[in-house]
Amino acid sequence: MTSRTLDTYFRKLLDLEGFAAADPSLNGIQVDNDGAAITKIAFAVDACLETFQRAADSGAGMLFVHHGLFWGQPLRITGGHRERIRVLLDHNIALYAVHLPLDQHPSLGNNAALAELLGIESPEPFGEYHGRKIGYKGALSKPLTIEEALKRISFKDRPPLGVYPFGKRESINCAVIAGGAADEALQALDEGLDLYVTGEMSHQVYHQALEGRLNMIAGGHYSTEVWGVRRIMEHCAAQLNLDVEFIDAPTGL
Repeated sequence: MTSRTLDTYFRKLLDLEGFAAADPSLNGIQVDNDGAAITKIAFAVDACLETFQRAADSGAGMLFVHHGLFWGQPLRITGGHRERIRVLLDHNIALYAVHLPLDQHPSLGNNAALAELLGIESPEPFGEYHGRKIGYKGALSKPLTIEEALKRISFKDRPPLGVYPFGKRESINCAVIAGGAADEALQALDEGLDLYVTGEMSHQVYHQALEGRLNMIAGGHYSTEVWGVRRIMEHCAAQLNLDVEFIDAPTGL
């Protein structure tokens, strides 16, 4: 496998082109290698110096991340940004980033994984964002208390950023959007849902959720977005016959 053959594979698997208008985060190869064959891919949530150095230590030829280096505008190659890129170039590591397509993917994505963990039956698209619905909603296979829901989605039993038991003791339906999607709680309210799970809470949403009796879990931006990265990792190990490794670099946020 080369970075180019992997790019072709990931673009088809994750529908990168279908999100071109909605996602300015430069999905795909962000830093290329010199064309060398890739026999191991490391996977992480964030593109940062820590994950780059750990990918180099692991012998990976590519690092696949959810949060890349570029978000719709060019950056000067100076300071910390230069140092990050230097590590990639010195170790001939290709950096591959997939943002919204990995959130939305119906089987491998962050939100599909959360929906499955919670027991959402027949999940339907939820959460309008830049013209695309990237989350999922539906009835739960069994009523859940907010404490039970939290246990199901906690990665390595790490504590959430916040738990807001504003509604029913047991929820019978739920919506999920990983990461920073607090404002989409208002869509959950509009649709009469019992529980909304995301990564972060927003001050401006708090009172509306309280008054609307919407249960909310802010599971952490990082912790709600390990799931899709790990599913892609498992898929690559099974389908591409490549060595893989997950680099866990939690932010606590």
